[in-house]
Amino acid sequence: MSIFSRIKDAIFGSAAAQESPPAASTSAPPAQGAPGTPAANGTASASAAQEATPAPASGSSAAPMSQVDVEAVLTGLAAKKGQKLDWRKSIVDLMKLLDLDSSLDARKELAKELNYTGDTSDSASMNVWLHKQVMSKLAASGGKVPDDLKD
Repeated sequence: MSIFSRIKDAIFGSAAAQESPPAASTSAPPAQGAPGTPAANGTASASAAQEATPAPASGSSAAPMSQVDVEAVLTGLAAKKGQKLDWRKSIVDLMKLLDLDSSLDARKELAKELNYTGDTSDSASMNVWLHKQVMSKLAASGGKVPDDLKD
């Protein structure tokens, strides 16, 4: 699996995990209301529950296709970390936040994946380019990314 795929999966997977509990709780109230209602209402509740069931399932499997708020996911992950990581500006901190290898070799590999044409020995320039490219590609993959984090 490519490094960018791991970045995307870590972010979009976190977003899907955050959305799953509310989806489960929204299907619970119709099921709770059905037992105390007449048969006609129970049927309506069952229909509503059946209609609600496919939506979360398709939402979960299509998380990368839906609009994932990348900034919110990363901010939430950063709040849970014990260290201060400047993921908004640093590709190294972004990768650390996602528990990925942020070594120079890993970043050079990511640069190769994303078709970096600059000098990989100039790590400062490469890192700035990588961060913007990752954010742009996350946006192209269905992520909602603030304009100031993209090209």
